[in-house]
Amino acid sequence: MAKRNLTAEKKAAIANFIEMYDIKNTGDLQEALKDLLGDTIQSMMEAELDEELGYEKYEKTDTPKENYRNGHKPKTLKSTMGELEVDVPQDRNSEFEPKIVPKYKTSISDIEQKIINMYARGLTTREISEQIEDIYGFGTSAEMVSKITDKILPQVEEWQTRRLAEVYPVVFIDALMFSVRKEKIVQKLAVYVVLGVDRDGMKDVLSIEVGTEAESSKFWLSVLNNLKNRGVRDILMLCSDGLTGIKDAIEAAFPMTEQQRCIVHMVRNTLLHVSHKHKKAFAADLKRIYHAPDEETAYRILQEVKEKWEKIYPNTMKRWEDNWDAICPIFKYSPAVRKALYTTNAIESLNSQYRRINSGRPVFPSEDALKKALYLSTQIIVKKWTIKIRDWGQIYGELSIVFEGRL
Repeated sequence: MAKRNLTAEKKAAIANFIEMYDIKNTGDLQEALKDLLGDTIQSMMEAELDEELGYEKYEKTDTPKENYRNGHKPKTLKSTMGELEVDVPQDRNSEFEPKIVPKYKTSISDIEQKIINMYARGLTTREISEQIEDIYGFGTSAEMVSKITDKILPQVEEWQTRRLAEVYPVVFIDALMFSVRKEKIVQKLAVYVVLGVDRDGMKDVLSIEVGTEAESSKFWLSVLNNLKNRGVRDILMLCSDGLTGIKDAIEAAFPMTEQQRCIVHMVRNTLLHVSHKHKKAFAADLKRIYHAPDEETAYRILQEVKEKWEKIYPNTMKRWEDNWDAICPIFKYSPAVRKALYTTNAIESLNSQYRRINSGRPVFPSEDALKKALYLSTQIIVKKWTIKIRDWGQIYGELSIVFEGRL
């Protein structure tokens, strides 16, 4: 994990913690954390009994007590950190049953799972600690929450290497940016989401790749070869923005795959430097291009649009001409296929959900924290994908004709 800026108070607390548990190696640290977890559970149960009785331990009351504490009973609990011992507080009337660890329950793994679920829904480790404190009157540390959520890192690795389908009619790749602290410096990291549509028309997130400082054909070749190593032997179409080096990588890894530039990104990038007073008219002209009935008509309209706006916005349409070979495949399909497969609406919707879930985390403390959050967010999102994409029957029929024998 990346280094954190520690206050003098925190440094003193850590030093005391190390001294108290005589920590010399990771095994000692694991035992210390297990002990802390046990103390946290213990304090939660004590707080529950305070609530049940209506007064705290040793607190004097003006009225006679109807019920009171009656010692403790030892109990062994199982957690993902191993077994730990706690003393369950008892009451005289035998009415008290802790909610955190109910009678006859010997595993607290579900408590840890609740912490992970809160993390998945975008709460920071500090917010989770505060929520536990609101519920139980005792907050576990943000560091403990982080340690518990670290338990899912092997799951992230397993998910990133799981077996995939042999054929994907379409794969989308798009990027979103997150702030991550590295070596005390906050950096912007690109996260590339690889979304696939299988032969049944069902969506799935195939991979989440954290980019390097300078993406290249080498980077993209490793991403695509990773898909091949996980069982993918054919991709009919790959839709993306103008990612550096991806064209060469596709030709090397999947030479039969048809590359399609995302029309949404093409339009957005073209209008980026267009004056507000011209945006509506310019966007309408661009729409004439990608709504054209065939490639020949579309290219003729492209030249008309270029001539119309060239004097005001020189070279604005150069991007369209330079990338025409990756734009033109769209024109051999019906409007239904164009809408469903050749814009990145599906993946942009996915990215908006990532941003919404993680909106409470303006800066991730490490790359691992970012990976954990995106993985857990993905598990929440994909559970809702229970139906095929719209008009899949028609889309499948057209793809079967265009890519004969490959479906």
